[in-house]
Amino acid sequence: MSIQDENESEETVKSSRKELWVVFPEKQGVLNITKDVNECLKASEIQEGLCLVSATSVTASVFTNSDELDMHKDFLDWLEKLAPRDPEKKGSTQESELSFLDTHLKRTLVGREIVLAVTKGELELGTWEEILYFEFDGKRRKKVLIKIIGE
Repeated sequence: MSIQDENESEETVKSSRKELWVVFPEKQGVLNITKDVNECLKASEIQEGLCLVSATSVTASVFTNSDELDMHKDFLDWLEKLAPRDPEKKGSTQESELSFLDTHLKRTLVGREIVLAVTKGELELGTWEEILYFEFDGKRRKKVLIKIIGE
């Protein structure tokens, strides 16, 4: 058995790396970063490839969904039920980390990053799909990494 790639190309793969810095004004919430990612894609001049968008903080996430305020609230409420905030939680070691355990659990549930296809210089998003940054422990400067590879 052999697999032949009919799309083989002599072109060199390019890459682009950008950092998006976020300071979310509230303790938690959602920020639409689709426009920012699209600007990075346009600047890269990559027409065909993949775009990685990754929250580099352990208390933030990136995901795709529709950008609806009521849905954001419902999602945060659901996450709070699964990983409730307990500032009184104490332990024998690293008390400060234990008091923020919920933010780490929420990030684990939502995920760290997304990868999107790039076709004809555009992100392959669904009709209502947007790229959303989810903050679980805001008011601090955090980085979102945007890495684009392709031709």
